[in-house]
Amino acid sequence: MIQDKLIILPFIILLLSLALFPVIYPKWWHRNYPKLSISLAVIVIIYYLFSTDGIPKLTHAIEDYISFIALLFSLFVVSGGIYIKTRGKSTPFRNVILLAIGSAISNLFGTTGASMLLIRPYLESNKYRIRPFHVIFFIFLIGNIGGSLTPIGDPPLLLGFIKGVPFFWVLEHLIIVWLFTIAALMLVFWVFDFINYKKVSSSLQHDIDEEGEKVRIRGYKNLFLLVIIIGAVLLREPKFLREIIMLATAVVSYKITSKEIHESNHFNFEPIKEVAYLFFGIFVTMIPALTYMSENSKALGLDNLNSVFWYSGILTSFLDNAPTYMNFLTGSMGAYGLMINSAQDVLRFSAEYPEFLKTISISSVFFGAMTYIGNAPNFMIKSIAEHKGVKMPGFFEYMYKYSLIILLPLFFFVWVIFIK
Repeated sequence: MIQDKLIILPFIILLLSLALFPVIYPKWWHRNYPKLSISLAVIVIIYYLFSTDGIPKLTHAIEDYISFIALLFSLFVVSGGIYIKTRGKSTPFRNVILLAIGSAISNLFGTTGASMLLIRPYLESNKYRIRPFHVIFFIFLIGNIGGSLTPIGDPPLLLGFIKGVPFFWVLEHLIIVWLFTIAALMLVFWVFDFINYKKVSSSLQHDIDEEGEKVRIRGYKNLFLLVIIIGAVLLREPKFLREIIMLATAVVSYKITSKEIHESNHFNFEPIKEVAYLFFGIFVTMIPALTYMSENSKALGLDNLNSVFWYSGILTSFLDNAPTYMNFLTGSMGAYGLMINSAQDVLRFSAEYPEFLKTISISSVFFGAMTYIGNAPNFMIKSIAEHKGVKMPGFFEYMYKYSLIILLPLFFFVWVIFIK
């Protein structure tokens, strides 16, 4: 029916708005994104309230949203209560170690939490010779690809876990791809940074040496609270128990963290507020899109690994990785007669068709680094770096100077070696 296809429009409008308005009309976007997201969601809600099978679909979407935002919110608050400050000689080796550690812990704090935790000490450590490429590789590694080993790491993988993918499935199936990609990017970064390091004048190098080496960490109690959140993620029954534990942990973290730590981290709720509004709209408006892709999966080529990798990668680059993951997972499952809202079907799909789930997981996480709008932390990292005086490349400059010449060839090799 024509109205069944038209109801996909709110989802398309929201994703296009998310991709374009922050770049073209940023002031308008930051004032009006809550109204736009809620309004588009209300259109879909009204439609499904009067359809025969609408209530169960809405219920599933809202339950998934609650689980999703509870984890992101709790990780955001807890990571905001940990303050790291470094100083000393920012050698290429030291930077590689910091990026490697950040890539690993992004699987515990999430890419957003790890990015907000480490970007300021990273910039401070390199303040005498900071260049745009330092921040770009931070986006590549800590803001995106690093968080591909656990459901906590990146929103797409969290959605898969909520739907029924086992918690350790991505670690088991993506660890080799992760190591290969991280190692390749580290090597390229080291070459860039070694050349830059050699250009630093001797007088400036003396200033760096004179600072001495020091790493300071405050807010240790929040590390214990992080363990509680990770433990809660593993709970599935009774319903909403894990979300209650996560939110309670976030409240405790906020109360016990000193005001000084929050001020040092420039902590505020604006970033998570934006995520909450936008993802409410995304979760609701993508219901008809998921239904359409499930019913037309073979016609869309979603039973072909190569198509899934490149199509989902392209959409992730210019839209958002979480809804892209959900749409392609739904479509690929539909090609084999499986339903996304059945946890048993999702578990079966992960066991019987692991290459499809692996491909969707890789493309939806990795390609989020291709543009500033591919993943939520990218713009936040860029904004903080610019506030610190780094002259960051624009939207298209980011692509033709960095992602197209560094990431795209690397992803081609990932495709050839691990997927094709």
